Amino acid sequence: MNERPAPAIPGTDVLVVGSVNEDHFQFVHAFPRPGETVSALASRRGLGGKGANQAVAAARAGAEVRFLAKVGSDAAAADAVVALRAAGVRTDAVADEAGYATGSAAIAVDAGGENWVIVDAGANARLAPADVDAEFDTHGAPLVVLTQGETPAASLEQAARRAHEAGARFVLNLAPVMRVPSEVLQTCDPLIVNEHEAQAVASDLGLNPGAPTELVAELASVARSVVITLGAAGSVAAAEGEVWSTAGFPVDAVVDTTGAGDAFVGSLCARLALGEDLAAAMTWASAAASLSVERPGAAESYAAAVEVERRLAQAGAIA
Repeated sequence: MNERPAPAIPGTDVLVVGSVNEDHFQFVHAFPRPGETVSALASRRGLGGKGANQAVAAARAGAEVRFLAKVGSDAAAADAVVALRAAGVRTDAVADEAGYATGSAAIAVDAGGENWVIVDAGANARLAPADVDAEFDTHGAPLVVLTQGETPAASLEQAARRAHEAGARFVLNLAPVMRVPSEVLQTCDPLIVNEHEAQAVASDLGLNPGAPTELVAELASVARSVVITLGAAGSVAAAEGEVWSTAGFPVDAVVDTTGAGDAFVGSLCARLALGEDLAAAMTWASAAASLSVERPGAAESYAAAVEVERRLAQAGAIA
């Protein structure tokens, strides 16, 4: 690992700007067909939202993490803040929005660990560019600024703008896909998308569709660097004219794939902030994501750094 650089404001490696939800899980044998009712095998609730998930993953991977988000004035908000703090995430920039409910997600997980998700943004939609400005004006710039497609478009753009002006590394997980200005894409280092999202982004940009190794190079002509995640197959990346891949890690058994992509993204940002290059950060992130699918839930399934290091050592990925 490279020598760790010093953050602009000591104590903040990664600033996550994004969403926080209360996840409602229903575990089923098989997803219902249209018009069909099925019985749940079990149900549970927990912390969710791409922003919250990625903040927890970054903290578990060893970074000092601040989280900028909006929650409602309800019990779900209090539960979310408690869970974030327990994971080591700094939450003083998680603000209550009176008159709104905390965001929520209905998640069904089948016997094979696959999922479908329906999200209600709730208070997440109230995160404004002025909130981003207040964070930067008060606390300065971290090493890495991370946001996602669940962030309101204007706030996403402002996060990219302020990160660029401050010299921070800007990482965008464009999930779900939304149209963003070309000047935002040009600052992404990296832009992180899965295979389906990559195709959608390429279509919006008028680029040629193709295999991930071809598409990642196309997208890297627009962004500073690009990572396309491939699920169990790992990921591919492109930067400065070079294309490479990172293999996935074998898992004991797939229990729940919910939040595995967020585990990858948050872990990757943490390792970048801690001084690793993009290729090494991708390897760490793949190991972290592989551990997450062996456990139920999203943020609560994320492994501690020592567990990830053990998996890396078992695979011969570190000395």
